[in-house]
Amino acid sequence: MARPPRAVFVTLLASTLCLGLAGGASATVQSAGVSAPAVLTPATPEGAAPTTAGVQRALAAVLADPSLGKHRGVYVYDVDRGKVVFSTGAATTYTPASTLKLLTTVSALSALGPEHRFTTKVVSGGKGSIVLVGGGDPLLTAKPSDGYPTRATLSALAASTAKALKAQGVTSVTLGYDASLFTGPAGNAKWESNYLPEGIAARTSALWVDEGRIAKGMSKRSDSPSQAAAIAFSKLLVANGIKVAGAAKPKTAPAGAEALAKVASPTVGQIVEYVNLHSDNDGAEVLLRHVGLATKNGGSYAGGVTGLEETLTKLGLNVGKAQIYDGSGLTRTNKVPLDLLAGAVRVAASKDHPELRHLLTGLPIAGFTGSLEDRFGSASAGAGTGLVRAKTGTLTGVHSLAGMVRTRSGTLLAFAVASDSVPVAKTLDARAALDRAAAALANCGC
Repeated sequence: MARPPRAVFVTLLASTLCLGLAGGASATVQSAGVSAPAVLTPATPEGAAPTTAGVQRALAAVLADPSLGKHRGVYVYDVDRGKVVFSTGAATTYTPASTLKLLTTVSALSALGPEHRFTTKVVSGGKGSIVLVGGGDPLLTAKPSDGYPTRATLSALAASTAKALKAQGVTSVTLGYDASLFTGPAGNAKWESNYLPEGIAARTSALWVDEGRIAKGMSKRSDSPSQAAAIAFSKLLVANGIKVAGAAKPKTAPAGAEALAKVASPTVGQIVEYVNLHSDNDGAEVLLRHVGLATKNGGSYAGGVTGLEETLTKLGLNVGKAQIYDGSGLTRTNKVPLDLLAGAVRVAASKDHPELRHLLTGLPIAGFTGSLEDRFGSASAGAGTGLVRAKTGTLTGVHSLAGMVRTRSGTLLAFAVASDSVPVAKTLDARAALDRAAAALANCGC
């Protein structure tokens, strides 16, 4: 099925953004470089409510698809009416893969707040000494880069630091670096042994640039992201007229030291959108550590997971059956029920939690953005193009999709569909089956 013209995306995007929020909403949509105001009136259910039998009929063909293997399940929740519409295979837990990021990011929004920012700073470390202090900015880059959101850069921090030092008459310093905000192992013991060496994931650090990559755009990561960041910062200081004596060394910043210069990350809301849109494993792991800190459980893996579970519980989600070991979903030992994955979307769409909206606005749009840009292209799934917003999850033998869709009758559904028993030879077939399931919900009169 041919994709709709990009101009049609204006209408599709406007329709998917109608989340049924009290009081309505307004937005500006863009197409072909032209901005046009679009008023989004409150989207309330029209016509008959979805029924269990109707949803079951809509999904029957997908549920019978052998490519999904033996362990497959679907969970569908009517957000507008506050009730479960349909579920099958949802009594057990699933390896969620990257759909786990929904739990991490909704927890970050709740625990930290969508407007919170992370600060990378330089403080005085004593006479002739400065310390580069990591604040856990997952998107910090060495130099300015294009794209959303606008990121903090080491180059800007170096320029501000050099200016401050020169104002004090200082032109030569020694440099230390402090990444002590996060604690515990930098890599997850439950990840596959090749993940770190092959650059599938970075060693999580409170101080890094370009997510620890040795070179921008490369998958290979530094064995010490914080040291690599300090070395890059040292070179930038020199370029700004400040001599750096010796090599940068680890150093704890003096308590209460005033910042000579600092840069702030994008907001947590913007970071959440980026992480979910691009399925950013490293960003998710950093957010997990921040959840641990925000909930006073510490900035380790264990603290982050404890903080995540506490936060989800406060949001009214049941984590009793879940087994969670990271923030990205990279480990196969994660086990999560489908109602918990859909529940993250449900609470984010609730009128009681406007602080969680960035979870929804960052979800990939079927056929257009992020990890769904190249999905929903078949004739049977194309009806979901532009209408389904969902987070993908993929590991070998594991495929999941969790998000939201509005039916033809106007009902907003939160859903999760998954299988963690897909034969390797059926990978593409299974992924297409999940797309068809979501498309069927979008076009369901039910």
